[in-house]
Amino acid sequence: MKHRLSFGFYNIFANNVIEVTADEGIEMTLEMVEECHDFMNNNVDGDFALLINRIHNYTYTYEAKLSIASYEGLKALAFVCYSDKSVLVTKELQESRSFDQWAYPVFSGLELGWQEAYQWLDNELATIKEN
Repeated sequence: MKHRLSFGFYNIFANNVIEVTADEGIEMTLEMVEECHDFMNNNVDGDFALLINRIHNYTYTYEAKLSIASYEGLKALAFVCYSDKSVLVTKELQESRSFDQWAYPVFSGLELGWQEAYQWLDNELATIKEN
């Protein structure tokens, strides 16, 4: 089910994989991150995974970097990037959140990465449910 937020779309799949696609050229702010948190609290039950579809170029404010993806039920995270710039922004985000010890893959959207990312996240959630 696809939902429009002020900065982009959230698409919730039946297996609790949630695709996030931000609009072109935005700068994610702390207020947008809070909008994400409100949306997740109101629309997602249980463990879930995020597929960040970076089809568009966008950046994060410092405050947003520090608080993004701080969800209680978040069990897996993957990025799909379509440009070197998106990969760079994603790596900078990972570095700024090194205290979280995120171990997430970055897939190439130009090489069927969306499907690979989705499958990886689905497998991660299935593994968690088995344990």
